Amino acid sequence: MRTAVIGVGYLGRFHAQKYRQAANSELVGIVDPSPEARRAVAAELEVPAHADYRELLGRVDAVSIVTPTPQHYAIARDFLEAGAHVLVEKPMTASVAEGERLIEAARRAQRVLQVGHLERFNSAVQALQPILTVPRFLESARLAPFKHRGTDVNVVLDLMIHDIDLILSIVRSPVTAIDAIGTSVFSKEVDIANARLKFANGCVANATASRVSMKTERRLRLFEDDAYVSVDLQQKVLTVIRKSGEMAADGVPPVDIKETTYEQGDALKAEIEAFLEAASGARAPAVSGEDGLKALHVALTITEQVTRMLNAR
Repeated sequence: MRTAVIGVGYLGRFHAQKYRQAANSELVGIVDPSPEARRAVAAELEVPAHADYRELLGRVDAVSIVTPTPQHYAIARDFLEAGAHVLVEKPMTASVAEGERLIEAARRAQRVLQVGHLERFNSAVQALQPILTVPRFLESARLAPFKHRGTDVNVVLDLMIHDIDLILSIVRSPVTAIDAIGTSVFSKEVDIANARLKFANGCVANATASRVSMKTERRLRLFEDDAYVSVDLQQKVLTVIRKSGEMAADGVPPVDIKETTYEQGDALKAEIEAFLEAASGARAPAVSGEDGLKALHVALTITEQVTRMLNAR
C-alpha cells in the first residue's frame, strides 16, 4: 500500500518511521512546509520529500495527516476525494461542522477515516475493556510539566481530549450535561481544566488536564458496583480491586486485589497497523470519524464553557 505522511514535525516524524517499517506499506513521500524538517526526515528514511501535499494527490493509497489542527479538514478532504484512506491526528478538525463534512466526504469516497486517539492502543487500556461491566463513576487525570510545544491550542484540545475519547468509548452513552472550569497560567491559552460529564445511563465522569504540573501523570480510575479499577496509563499498570464474598463479622468485605503490568509496547505502531488493516478492508477503523467527532464535540463544549468563565471575570 502506497503511504505518505503530511506534516513531519515532532509527531509526524514518528508516523513516517512506522510507515517505513510496516510490512504492508511503501512510504512514497513525506510533506512539510519546513525545508529543515522535510530534509531531515527524507534523509533519515530515504524517501522523497515535498513542500506541497497536492503533489501526492492521486499517488497514495493511505495517508497520515499530522499538521496543525486548522489544516486538517482541507487536507483530509482533498486526499479522501482523491481516493486515499486517511488517518488524521486528534483533534480531527477545528470545528464540529468541519468534522461532519469530513465524515460525509469519507462516506462519499467509500474510504476509511480514522482519528488518531492513541490511548485506545495503550496495552493497559486494551486489557481493561473486557473486564468492565457497568461503570458508575470515572475519574481521569492527565498532568504534565509546561512545555512550549503544543501551546498553540488549549489544554482541553491538547491533552484532555485523549481522556474524553477513552471515557466516551467506555461509557457508551450520550452525554447529557457538562460542567467545566479552567484557567491560563503560563500561556495565552487555558493551561489547566476540569470537566464533569453526566451521561444518560447515570454514569458520571470527572476529567482533569494540566500542562503546568510538577510531575507527569496519566491515570484513569473507574468505579463499578462491586469493583474499583485503576489504570496507570503511563506505566501500563492495571489494578482491579473486587469484592469477593459476603461481609465479614468485622464489617469489612473480603476483596481480591489483582495488579498486572503490561509491556510498554508501541501504541503508534499498533495504531498505524490497525489503520492499514482497515484501509485494506480487513477490519473496521479502531477509532472512526464518528468517534473522533464525539470527542471533539465534548472538548469544544468544555472549551466554550471555560472561555466564557474567563471572559466573565
